[in-house]
Amino acid sequence: MNAVLNGKYSDSLIYRRHSVRRYSEAPVSQEQLDHILHSAMAAPSANNCQPWSFAVIDDRKLLDAMAEIHPYAGMMKTAPLAIVPCVIKRVARDDPFYPQDLGACVQNILLAAVECGLGSCWCGVHTQEALEKKFASLLGMPDTMFPFCVIAIGHPAENSPPSDRYDASRVRRNHW
Repeated sequence: MNAVLNGKYSDSLIYRRHSVRRYSEAPVSQEQLDHILHSAMAAPSANNCQPWSFAVIDDRKLLDAMAEIHPYAGMMKTAPLAIVPCVIKRVARDDPFYPQDLGACVQNILLAAVECGLGSCWCGVHTQEALEKKFASLLGMPDTMFPFCVIAIGHPAENSPPSDRYDASRVRRNHW
């Protein structure tokens, strides 16, 4: 393991975050959900456009349906909650940086989940037109929005050690 993980940063949320694909039956509390959503909206946003809106899903039938329509979202079958960050189309038209804004927002959600003692798993939806349409239809989303991704959230069914993906061969300084 990298020296950074053996030092003062070893407890960092960043290293403790990993994709959780199996959840216990314990529910996510309203307090935890509120913290996660506040964290999402605290993300940086180009020109402060804030092109996001959120669908919170805790209906078991909808969670199971998400697992059926998304080829990589099988973890929804055990997750007690999902958040679908959505893009407001009129804002996205004027904000070419909305994918970066939503990416920062999603990262905040993932880290806030860890901070709450929860796990999460992010599954992309945006740019896959057929998948976007299926999610929009399933959730009764208005035409003014489109789904960016779906994030499973819950109490992990098992513990995982901190991860360290650092690879010094991928770092250049000042020039390639």
